[in-house]
Amino acid sequence: MATITERLAKDGTKRYKAEVRLKGYPAQTASFKRKTDANKWTQDVESAIRQGRHFKTAEAKKHTIAELINRYCTEYLPRGKPKIYSAKEQKERISRLAWWSDKIGYCLLSDLESLDIASIAWAMTQKPATVDKYIKNLQHAFTIAVIEWKWLTDNPILKVPSPELPSGRVRFLDDDERASLLKACKESPNSLLYPCVVLAISTGMRQTEQMELVWSDINLKEGYLILHKTKNGERRHVTLSGASLEILKEHAKVRRLDTNLVFPSSRDPQKPIDLRKAFLNAMEAAQITDFKWHDLRHCTATYLIMNGASLPEIAEVLGHKTMQMVKRYAHLPVPHVSKVVASMNAKVFGGI
Repeated sequence: MATITERLAKDGTKRYKAEVRLKGYPAQTASFKRKTDANKWTQDVESAIRQGRHFKTAEAKKHTIAELINRYCTEYLPRGKPKIYSAKEQKERISRLAWWSDKIGYCLLSDLESLDIASIAWAMTQKPATVDKYIKNLQHAFTIAVIEWKWLTDNPILKVPSPELPSGRVRFLDDDERASLLKACKESPNSLLYPCVVLAISTGMRQTEQMELVWSDINLKEGYLILHKTKNGERRHVTLSGASLEILKEHAKVRRLDTNLVFPSSRDPQKPIDLRKAFLNAMEAAQITDFKWHDLRHCTATYLIMNGASLPEIAEVLGHKTMQMVKRYAHLPVPHVSKVVASMNAKVFGGI
């Protein structure tokens, strides 16, 4: 609703105070010498708010993008509620947001348009998936500024289109590759490489989740562990069975007593071990190419689906909130589905 009030200034001249009030948005006011200007302003503001374009609050005029990013990185990320961010995730987000701060940190929030962000994103030369992360991280920082700090009434970054992403990568080890890699891991000078790789394939845990495991979250008697810090922010129950359970039981017999970490660094037991070099050496020894540690999760999902698991079951094992991420495995052959289709054809068509 818009109202225009006529008032007299100190010099005796007329002034027109325009005010726009819409439910869910803070009131917007301005003063004009001419009533026609006041009318036009109220029409423009109402139109902008309804179209989701108006976010120029008083707070937005006080703060720059650099201030928003700095507050997000120093205040929001460390406390991480409701989602708990790992040290690695915090470091990566801070790096990406620092890049944005260098680019447009001087800009007032009230002056920012979604097209400004889009034009910068279009000019980026990184891979689409990387550009998407930069946009999503900035988008979330603005969301916190809207919801928690009330610096904005809406998030202009939500209107920035994400780059077209390629189909999700699905690289997994066939039987021969898996045997070769496990053999190389067993022969590795790093005694923790083999148990870590077996645990990764058996459970589908992300590398960060696995490396930050602590003994207090593992129940070897019942055969499960609890992940408190996950990518989607929710705790996850992980089943331990077969080789993974036996390996952890054996590893528990020789665990270090100066740390609660399951896989601590030999240099600093309060930090997790870094297996990058050992893993690369094992892949070279096994003559395996185009394979990353994260692909061990793809191995888990692939082996599950080839043994009759459904996509929802895979999503639960891997800790995905939605089915979008597991749809990449939909093309893989599912034995029990093949049997169902064969049975249906036999009953319907008989001996045709």
